[in-house]
Amino acid sequence: MDGMHDLGGKQGFGRVRYSLKAQTFHEPWEKRVNALYSLAVKLGIFNMDEYRHAIERMEPRHYLSASYYERSLTSLATLCVEKGILTQEELERRAHGAFPLSTPSAPGRPNVATREHFKPGDKVRVKTDYVPGHVRMPGYIRGKTGVVVSESPAYPFPDAHAHGVKAADEPTYDVRFSTEELWPNSADPAFVHVGVFQSYLERVI
Repeated sequence: MDGMHDLGGKQGFGRVRYSLKAQTFHEPWEKRVNALYSLAVKLGIFNMDEYRHAIERMEPRHYLSASYYERSLTSLATLCVEKGILTQEELERRAHGAFPLSTPSAPGRPNVATREHFKPGDKVRVKTDYVPGHVRMPGYIRGKTGVVVSESPAYPFPDAHAHGVKAADEPTYDVRFSTEELWPNSADPAFVHVGVFQSYLERVI
């Protein structure tokens, strides 16, 4: 889905702020949220693609105003409600007020039937698919052309895995894009490498 979470390559947000000595956690509740969602994944209550998709489904203004662990908490709470572990009323009773959850999910999809196997050096194009459910294709590479560098082991296909749809595992390909291809006349000359699932790619002849 094209959501507010997909910020890669978008202008207007300024430079990325970072610190080599940044704290992992700033408040005790953040550690608890991190532990709880990790436990839920370990217990099989939900998987990481479902977890990511629940963050993507946050209302845009909520997403932009929330911290990293607030987004984790929203995803955790949303999935626990959707899985019948607890109710929103219970959450709001404990919170003594409103407890915003993510919006409902859209359907997922299985593997693309026409997917191909690629090898290093192959020229590929990212398909211009617009998927209503979960997808692990950054918006800024859609329709762009690059070169395959290497192939990973197979992983669960996220477009299906986030929705309980049956699908074969797929490799991702390390695809090298030039900044001129991604952002013509708007970036310094460089290469950007992106791990792209097999179903998202087509061969350039």
